[in-house]
Amino acid sequence: MNQLLPNANALSELGITKTFQTGDEIVSEDAPVRSIPIVIKGSLKVMQSDDDYREMVLYYLQPGDTCVMSFLAALYNDTSKVKAIAEEETEVVFITIEKVRELMSKDPKWLNYVFQIYHKRFEELLGVVNAIAFKKMDERLLQFLQKKAKVSGSKDIKITHEQLAQELGTAREVISRLLKQMETEGLVELGRNRISLTEHP
Repeated sequence: MNQLLPNANALSELGITKTFQTGDEIVSEDAPVRSIPIVIKGSLKVMQSDDDYREMVLYYLQPGDTCVMSFLAALYNDTSKVKAIAEEETEVVFITIEKVRELMSKDPKWLNYVFQIYHKRFEELLGVVNAIAFKKMDERLLQFLQKKAKVSGSKDIKITHEQLAQELGTAREVISRLLKQMETEGLVELGRNRISLTEHP
């Protein structure tokens, strides 16, 4: 949990707590945002899609994190430009934007928290832009798998080649070829709907 925030029990008293299962959509694209989601337990992936329905993961949210894109949408009465999906069983507390405004005005810790999260997400988004612009797909794939392993705390990643391609914004055939190459190089071990990193970051 983020050190700037109160504990999970105190957070729960500020809003409504809900539990989501793997694959559940917590925030939807183009939907109005009235409450700020803060992860209590589990993890979320935040994604964006284009006009051709291709999707890409922008960043992950772990305990103590919130989605800065949702925060900005709620703050300016806008609709969400991203969607957030549960990576595992995840507990989220939803705090209304009015309550968050009140907390920010009364407690400097909340203002610091928002700026800290904004800085963190900004750096992650710069990393995504950098990877797309300057890194080859094999580098992006390995980096992405390492990130998923870090978020889940396990070197074994349950995911299909199709899902990986979708999250990286490329074709399944490209992912399958690169994974086979990575297996030959001893970087991963491939199973049915499972990829294991030989060296867990």
